[in-house]
Amino acid sequence: MFRRTFWFTTGVAAGVWATTKVNRKLKQLTPESLAATAANKALETGRHLKDRAVGFALDVRDNMAQREAELGEALGINADPELPAPRRYAAIENRSDPKYIESATYSYETDKTNPYNRNEDH
Repeated sequence: MFRRTFWFTTGVAAGVWATTKVNRKLKQLTPESLAATAANKALETGRHLKDRAVGFALDVRDNMAQREAELGEALGINADPELPAPRRYAAIENRSDPKYIESATYSYETDKTNPYNRNEDH
């Protein structure tokens, strides 16, 4: 009788173990679980690629600066040239421009290029 009880208990335990394994695998194969797994893998791959790309970009930048310094030294170019001031464009017209100043040397009547010349024939 002990043998029968042992094998019965072993069979029940194997059945419970197999049932839980199958249920876990079925839960892993649901569409929601597959989508979540794919998303996690994509995020992990993206993070890995980003880390590699950032490292590559930093290596390129360092090597570019080193090569630029070598070329500047070989050509005798100043490494820190003074840059010109940035250009700024006025948002409105400059009222100190000669076409806005009334003077003896400039007249609206003699200026034929002025599009606002009121003396022209209409």
